[in-house]
Amino acid sequence: MSAMFRALENPNYRIWASGAIVSNIGTWMQRVAQDWLVLTVLTDHSGAAVGITTGLQFLPMLLFGPYGGVLADRYRKSIILRWTQLAMGLTGLAMGLLVVTGTAQLWHAYLAAFCLGVASAVDAPARQAFVSELVGQDNIANAVALNSASFNTARLTGPAIAGVLIAWVGTGPVFLLNAASFAGVLVSLFRIRRSELAPPARPARSKHQVAEGIGYIRRRPDLMLIMVLVGALGAFGMNFPVTNSLMATTEFHMGPSEFGLLGSIMAVGTLGGALLAARRSGPRLRYLLGGALGLGIFTLVASVAPSFWLYAALLVPVGLASITFLNNCNTSIQLSVEPHFRGRVLALYFAVLQGGTAVGAPLMGWIGSEFGARWAVAAGGIVVLVAGLAAVIAVTRRNRLSFRDAVRLALGRREPAV
Repeated sequence: MSAMFRALENPNYRIWASGAIVSNIGTWMQRVAQDWLVLTVLTDHSGAAVGITTGLQFLPMLLFGPYGGVLADRYRKSIILRWTQLAMGLTGLAMGLLVVTGTAQLWHAYLAAFCLGVASAVDAPARQAFVSELVGQDNIANAVALNSASFNTARLTGPAIAGVLIAWVGTGPVFLLNAASFAGVLVSLFRIRRSELAPPARPARSKHQVAEGIGYIRRRPDLMLIMVLVGALGAFGMNFPVTNSLMATTEFHMGPSEFGLLGSIMAVGTLGGALLAARRSGPRLRYLLGGALGLGIFTLVASVAPSFWLYAALLVPVGLASITFLNNCNTSIQLSVEPHFRGRVLALYFAVLQGGTAVGAPLMGWIGSEFGARWAVAAGGIVVLVAGLAAVIAVTRRNRLSFRDAVRLALGRREPAV
């Protein structure tokens, strides 16, 4: 099998990946349906309401995510995933029934988003750490990249399907289809051969397991760099569900099909970045820093795009840069963190990433509503670019690099320590 897909040689990973892609498609369909429902049905194009909905979906990760990491380190991850996937499926079912019966209100959307976030706060660290149990240490980097490719394949198809379905039958059936899609993951979890898993040793019980995880990160400059960058990019650079909805409706005056298409076009870049990552043997600092800088630059250029189609085309390099950055962060953690800390560190990583989104999404929605969608996109690009430049300067000073070496670092021709 090609080196790009070597993790698929593992039977358990093949079972897991087949169920995950079905669920991922449904998840992306619901994300589009949720934003469109709030923006055009439950409000009169309120970017702030869309931002609040997104913020509520990611806030639980900031509040409860670290404790989800403790659970992931202490208990069987497959059992945790069965319960979290069931909870998310039931949430989608409840919201779908409210919409199709015409009884959905804005507070229902807020509550459903928050419930999804609570389940995700427990699900995300267990799901990410479960990868290492499926494939073992040697294939973690490839499996993480293939997970990202699966997620972004769904991101390519899900929004487009959702846009067509919303225009055809409305948002309610999209929520119901997403609820049904969770059956794919649940079936795969029951089919996985437990005897072939490679679970790490469980850590000793302690009252301060979250604090131990934080202390572990603070002792690692490389992890601190990742956390700081992820916080900035999560808050200001990963809010495209909010900004795309505003750009599509208020700036370019498009409908649900075009809004869904923006997500699919962006997924072309993220899928390409994920497949490129699958070819690499491991993470590289230059890709992490380059991804952050690229995301800031292309987001700024997209903010001044004069037409819908040019804006859509610029989302391809935006997606490529974002997934290059995120994949290197995730793989660095999976490979460098000691197994008995992995769940907690991953949970803190997602708490910073999605917690930043919870803080930034309402702000970006407010900027878009008050000053225009372009200003929201531009503000995100500026913050991300400044954060990327600050990270390059920090690495340069820490390693006492000359200006010439700093330029080589920015161009990816040098790989210093963090």
